[in-house]
Amino acid sequence: MTTTKIPTEEEVMGWMTSLSNWGRWGPDDELGTLNLITPQKIAQAGSLVREGISVTCSRLIVPEGAPDVTSIPPLHYMVRTGESAPSNGGGGASDFFGFSFHGLTITHLDALCHQFWNGKMYNGKDAALVTADQKATAGHIDRAQNGVITRGVMLDIAKLKGKDWLEAGEPVFTEDLEAAEAAQGVRVEEGDALMLRLGWYKRRLEVGPPESGRPGLHAETIPWLHERGVSILGGDASQDMDPAGYPTLGLPVHRVGIVAMGLWLIDAANCEELAAVCNRLNRWEFMFVAAPLRFYNATGSPINPLAVF
Repeated sequence: MTTTKIPTEEEVMGWMTSLSNWGRWGPDDELGTLNLITPQKIAQAGSLVREGISVTCSRLIVPEGAPDVTSIPPLHYMVRTGESAPSNGGGGASDFFGFSFHGLTITHLDALCHQFWNGKMYNGKDAALVTADQKATAGHIDRAQNGVITRGVMLDIAKLKGKDWLEAGEPVFTEDLEAAEAAQGVRVEEGDALMLRLGWYKRRLEVGPPESGRPGLHAETIPWLHERGVSILGGDASQDMDPAGYPTLGLPVHRVGIVAMGLWLIDAANCEELAAVCNRLNRWEFMFVAAPLRFYNATGSPINPLAVF
């Protein structure tokens, strides 16, 4: 049983101001916590590549309808196939893809225009700058066009708790994050990418798509994320535990993290292969690399994050 003090919704809403990074990197900033990734941080990440091992942190995109597919299922059509290829001479195949990636099944990076609070997005920009006609004219995904290269750290919360996976609605508190650091002999530092393994993707693969709910960070962890200077946060659920217990805020890690702090989030990641390599090498830090597709004025992008050892 946790002894953590649970903040009230009023206290969490107050963090929209007290934990705000608005103006920290200038009035026109649209990079948010990616500003914490300095050239020195990138060089540090490069020094962690020793074994020559690269590991995906992405789920496989599967065209399927399932209980946890919260919007339009991924679409995959063949434009050309090999079924009518000539027996001599040239040929080829091509595809069409379509997806509504914000949700619980496609590994994706949220841009800083993805969430609003009181009609504003990160750094005080008006939510109305995202329009049906022009799309996201501020805080869009192409602000991260040069990708993310930094030191990555994975905290295996499922392993810490001796479970294959956390259950729906099960919270992760600051005490859990720090206990995982101690158990793994690693510490999250400013500019790091933090990956959280809750075993949620493993559960989906072995049990099937969940009907509702998910484990995740409790709102209580948000000041810790700010204090440690996490630049990008990824997890194999979607950051916020559900139900989160804050009906007005809805998703406090998304709202306070993205809108107030400018924190970049990777939802619906996959930490299973990463956990296997971390355990085999007994090493929980690595070079982290992620690059969004350069969609025009988009609110996010599917990505394939990589951990390189």
